[in-house]
Amino acid sequence: MRVLLLGSGGFLGRYVAEHLLADPAVQLTALGRGDDADVRFDLSSGSPGALTRFLNAVHPGVVINCAGATRGGARELTRHNTVAVATVCESLRRSGCGARLVQIGCSAEYGPSQPGSSTAEDAVPRPGGPYGVSKLAATELVLGSGLDAVVLRVFSPVGPGTPAGSPLGRLAEAMRRAMQSGESELKLSGLGVQRDFVDVRDVARAVHAASLSAAQGVVNIGSGRAVRLREAASLLARVAGFGGALHEIDSPPGRGGPHHVPSAAGHVPAPAHAHGAAHGHGAAHHPQAPGEHGGPGGATAYPYPDGCGSWQQADVRTARDRLGWRARIPLEESLADIWMEAACRI
Repeated sequence: MRVLLLGSGGFLGRYVAEHLLADPAVQLTALGRGDDADVRFDLSSGSPGALTRFLNAVHPGVVINCAGATRGGARELTRHNTVAVATVCESLRRSGCGARLVQIGCSAEYGPSQPGSSTAEDAVPRPGGPYGVSKLAATELVLGSGLDAVVLRVFSPVGPGTPAGSPLGRLAEAMRRAMQSGESELKLSGLGVQRDFVDVRDVARAVHAASLSAAQGVVNIGSGRAVRLREAASLLARVAGFGGALHEIDSPPGRGGPHHVPSAAGHVPAPAHAHGAAHGHGAAHHPQAPGEHGGPGGATAYPYPDGCGSWQQADVRTARDRLGWRARIPLEESLADIWMEAACRI
């Protein structure tokens, strides 16, 4: 099977490439803007005609699009996430290769969800920010293209290589700084946010499965379980061996007072709130990145820049039934790998 991978240099793309290269039945060609690509091409500015000629020359059976932007203004996000996908769809329509398209979408397309609920693929998308809007527009282009295509809506991808700007990337960096300076307390804020974290290596398996399947439309890719950042912070403290206190000094808008977060030192947890989002990726996936500003007293802040509110959890039955896929890697293992990378900077 000849596969053309777009965006092989990104967080998700790197693992998709690694997974596909391990399959002896796959002949992989990587196209992208970076020097590591087999072919240099900018989807956001390149012409459909040029890409069509390349498709006719390579004649892939599957095209996987992991390319896109998770940060920037509305214009930049539209150019990299929507216009680029329009170029891909138009090129595939013009081409005679008949390739299947696997488009990587994201949970930010759904927007905020009701706390306690699981979001299924038939939910009405209500993205709360320009990133989600740009990705939803791309999904609609793919679904309306008439191509053999599937869109994988990835929830909050984590694991080795997690971007430093994502919530868990920032948690790891804040903990690294605290341990390096010998601090006995780590101040954090906004840890009531709940997200469905899925390991990037499991996402790569899902992409491979989607490439081989006949599934069309939208398929959610997540763990099926929402986890509070507060819980993730405690797990990270455990795997890092951080013996200090994790002190939550404030909460997201509409919530009161400071809370103590349990750490490896065994501090008493705060009562759980019914409070209930990153890219790209998460906050991920997806721009679930925390704000650039610190909270009071230098705390690391985690607002909702992905427009997903305080809760997201995937209904993953479609992935199970149509792709034969489910998440395997537990969050604690993903966090251990994130910490391993952060610890190397101590």
